[in-house]
Amino acid sequence: MIDKGIIENSSGRATLGTSLKTSLAQMLFRPYSFFFSRPFALVAALYCGTYLTANSIDTASSTVSNKSFTSTTAGTSKFVATSATNLALCLYKDNAFTQTFGNPAASSRPVPLPTFALFTIRDCLTIFASFNMPSILSPHLDRKMTEEMKKYVSAISAAQFVTPAAVQWVSTPLHLLGLDMYNRHGMRWQDRASIVVKNWGKSAFARMGRIIPAFGFGGVVNIKVRRTLMEKLERSSA
Repeated sequence: MIDKGIIENSSGRATLGTSLKTSLAQMLFRPYSFFFSRPFALVAALYCGTYLTANSIDTASSTVSNKSFTSTTAGTSKFVATSATNLALCLYKDNAFTQTFGNPAASSRPVPLPTFALFTIRDCLTIFASFNMPSILSPHLDRKMTEEMKKYVSAISAAQFVTPAAVQWVSTPLHLLGLDMYNRHGMRWQDRASIVVKNWGKSAFARMGRIIPAFGFGGVVNIKVRRTLMEKLERSSA
C-alpha cells in the first residue's frame, strides 16, 4: 500500500492519502484481490528472502566461529549477502511497481539505469541500518539505558526499531529522485530537486510506516523467534 502510494503520488496519478485509502478499501472489502495480487506477492517474496538470507548467515557464522547458535553477526559477509538478496528482489519489485503505478505516459519505457542506481543505494542503506547497525549500536545503548528502562525494552530491540526508521530520512530523497527520473524524462535538476523537497517529509514518514513493521517490529520478532528455535536446537544436540 505504501510503496504504491508513494509512486502514485510522485507520478501525479493520485495523492498519497487517496492512494492509501483506495488500497485500504481494497484490502478490507476485496481481500482476495489484495492478498493474492502480484504486488503483494512481490513484497512478501522480498521480505521472506531477505530474512531467510540474514538468518542463514547468522547460523553459518556461529557454526564456523564455534559460537552459540543464538548469536548474531554484524560482519561484512552478512551485509553483502543480505544486500545482494534484498537488492535483487527489491529492484525486481520496484521495476514492476514503477511501471504499474508510475506515470502512464512512461509505462512503456524501461526503468533507466540512474533510477536503478539510486534504488540500489537506498536499499543498501536500509539493509545496513536494519541488519548490521542494531548489533553495532546496541552495546552503546545498553550502557546509556537505566535498569528501569531495560525492564520494558532491551537495547537490541530499541536499536532494531530506531535504526531502520532513522535512515529513511536519508534514503527517501534517493527514492523520490529515482522515481522522478522515470516519470519525467529530460527535466532540469532544479525542477527535480523541488519535487523531492516537496514530497520528502510525507514520503519519509510513509516509508517509516512501511519499514518499522517490516524491519523494526519484524526484526525484533525475527530475533526472538530465531533465538527460541536455536535454543531448542542446542538443547536437543547437547
